[in-house]
Amino acid sequence: MVSTIFTRESHMVIKLPEDSPEASSLEKSPIEISISSSGEYAVNQVGLVNARLDTLVSALEKVNDGDRTQPLVISADASTTHQAVVTAMDAAGQIGFSALSISTKNIVED
Repeated sequence: MVSTIFTRESHMVIKLPEDSPEASSLEKSPIEISISSSGEYAVNQVGLVNARLDTLVSALEKVNDGDRTQPLVISADASTTHQAVVTAMDAAGQIGFSALSISTKNIVED
């Protein structure tokens, strides 16, 4: 007989975008990670020198003032690679953010 124990761990809560024109009101001003279609990162509209994970972690640590409960929004368009979004989520997880939202940019077609 073989027995196995599975442990489920959760490190962060992810709020996915909803199809609603109304923005939710947050008590604290969120930190925003913007990711361009070419994989370049910006934190609170300040571009980073490279797309390395440690650079992103450093930038997030500088703007969050040690407050791990501050909301964090990852904003990317449809052309952004999945890996770039996962890297941003990894950086947030390494720092210990507990509130993470993913924002999408609407594509307007003519």
